[in-house]
Amino acid sequence: MDTRVVITDERNRKAKRILPEEEKPQWWAMSAPYQREMKAKELLDSHGIANFVPMHWEKKVLPRGGWKEVLVPVIHNLIFAYCTKTRIQQVKKGVPYLQFHTRPEDGAAASDRQLRVPIIVPDKQMEDFMRVCGTFSRHLHFYGPDELPDLAAGTPVRIKSGSLKGVEGTFVRIKGHRSRKVVINIPFVASVVPMTIDASEIEEVV
Repeated sequence: MDTRVVITDERNRKAKRILPEEEKPQWWAMSAPYQREMKAKELLDSHGIANFVPMHWEKKVLPRGGWKEVLVPVIHNLIFAYCTKTRIQQVKKGVPYLQFHTRPEDGAAASDRQLRVPIIVPDKQMEDFMRVCGTFSRHLHFYGPDELPDLAAGTPVRIKSGSLKGVEGTFVRIKGHRSRKVVINIPFVASVVPMTIDASEIEEVV
């Protein structure tokens, strides 16, 4: 393991160990084929690995009539796991319902399946995504990686008030909506659009 030691306080002889990126706990976007995201969650829970499945309220018809609302996964086959690369590789070994979500390697063609790498979600990006999903608002809209316009053409913004204060996203116009929306995006994986946010509640990220 390529571990480095960095001196943080020479006078008091203090130092810290710097682990290589793959050995730091990180958020991994994982695939749980055939809608087995909850089974994958049970597996990760049993190993003490922090994880997250985006959920929303859905009406369920009862056998004897009527209905009730239950929390169910909103994006099938998707789960996020927080641990080191070594740990997640150990846990998913031989498990067909837990695999890495991958993206094209930098510079590689999207069609080249040999040059793909696991998707790591930066902590801040994951925190914002979980905060928005965690509201369980009925006004949330979820989109797949190819369902939105080019977000690079939008304006990076930060919500400056309310329960989502500090959340960062992209202010962009979405087809079918009259006004521009704040999109919290995890590239190659998914995007979530929270309830309508007034322009006065956001500020541009410089």
